Amino acid sequence: MKIKRALLSVSDKTGIVEFAKALHAIGVELISTGGTMKAIKDAGIPVTYVSEVTGFPEIMDGRVKTLNPYIHGGILAIRDNPGHQAAMDEHNITGIDLVAVNLYPFRQTVAKPDVTLNDAVENIDIGGPAMIRAAAKNFHYVTVVVNPARYGEIIAQLTAGGEVEFKNRMALAQEAFSHTAGYDAYIARYLSGQLGQGLFPETLQLVYEKAQDLRYGENPHQAAAFYREQYYSGPGVANAKQLNGKELSFNNIVDVEAAYALAAEFEQPAAVIIKHTNPCGTGIGATLAEAYNKAYQADPVSAFGGIIGINREVDKDTAELISELFVEAVIAPAFSQQALDILTKKKNIRLLAAELPQPDSTRLDVKSVAGGVLLQQADMVTAPKSEMKAVTKRQPTNAEWEQLLFAWKVVKHVKSNAIVIANDNKTLGVGAGQMNRVGAAGIALAQAGEQAKGAVLASDAFFPFADTVGAAIEAGITAIIQPGGSVNDEDSIKVADEHGIAMVFTGMRHFKH
Repeated sequence: MKIKRALLSVSDKTGIVEFAKALHAIGVELISTGGTMKAIKDAGIPVTYVSEVTGFPEIMDGRVKTLNPYIHGGILAIRDNPGHQAAMDEHNITGIDLVAVNLYPFRQTVAKPDVTLNDAVENIDIGGPAMIRAAAKNFHYVTVVVNPARYGEIIAQLTAGGEVEFKNRMALAQEAFSHTAGYDAYIARYLSGQLGQGLFPETLQLVYEKAQDLRYGENPHQAAAFYREQYYSGPGVANAKQLNGKELSFNNIVDVEAAYALAAEFEQPAAVIIKHTNPCGTGIGATLAEAYNKAYQADPVSAFGGIIGINREVDKDTAELISELFVEAVIAPAFSQQALDILTKKKNIRLLAAELPQPDSTRLDVKSVAGGVLLQQADMVTAPKSEMKAVTKRQPTNAEWEQLLFAWKVVKHVKSNAIVIANDNKTLGVGAGQMNRVGAAGIALAQAGEQAKGAVLASDAFFPFADTVGAAIEAGITAIIQPGGSVNDEDSIKVADEHGIAMVFTGMRHFKH
């Protein structure tokens, strides 16, 4: 369809004057509203005020200006339908062939700390979505554009061929409906919060935008893509900046998230090495290089081909250590120039810079099942020492407390059933994802070997029986941390007391499925 007449009415005025100028240059008549019209007119471009088209002024503080048959009839008319054409002729309605509209800044308004409900409501756009939806519905004849980034390609198509091709009009319509759907979802989420419905409203709207297509999913036969929560600007993997290396794979992104979540648990310099979402090595130290070396020494075999999470700017010394190993990816808040010079010598290593994730009670963990999703608060809480209780006759020493708290932070990020053996601020053995807790303990203790003597043990959930405690004692463990809460807790406490080891109950479990 040749574009003869366009309606421009935008809140985001990025590129609108240039777009209007280019449309005018190819003979398109322009109509517009309010601030958009002023910007176009001030640039010396001929434009008709929408009230001149409707014959009716803007009323109710601008709430009603484009909700009019002269606008919507011009947008919605089926051009080759004789009845529609007759109605247009009878009522002197002229067709509108292009609609460029984006919406009131609702999201930006409600993000302000002092926003009132009235402020939010006044930034709910009505006429804009109506025009967008009308134009998108009539994409056979009308071009709709909601994204300023599309202006250039539209002008290029009009200049080259005189019209926007049908397939492109349909694609723009799809983008327009996605735009209004996301806008309405954000409003619904805000009002849900105002009503106190919390994280779990009666109807759930989740709006994500594609960040990138992925080569494949967990396996080559599975198609995959990475989607970012629309409008999310917070810390974490979704907004990481890739500084080097190949494109991230599906498994890379999952493991990078796991690595960064654990690294963020620690205030001291920390390094985490992840394999298949489990931490095979975790260390903290006075320096980042010391922390990384501890994480690597925890399990050098599994560290090969791992994903590294670091909670400090990567420095020269740490980069030199990392460069000695084949690594898939490293994520950190930043990389010094010296570190980049060292690590980018390996062209395939993926280097990601991102703000550390922060505890957020509103963050959601979404898991899909056939025909639905499970939704929960993300597990971003760790019980403080003040809420933990030493339940044995022997209390942990200060040194044991330090290692127990370290191991407890790590075991939270290990797949259940999970056991972690730790000492000297590093993991010595990790038992992950086993069908029973004794099996997980057996793997972790076997990996720790002789180093288990004098070390501590952390369990993500309580011991249903005293057998795991017995295995820990036999291996030389001197202190245990676990949630408690089993009907057989007294049996575990009794065995610990008989052998003079300390046991701490946290009162909080950390299942991870």
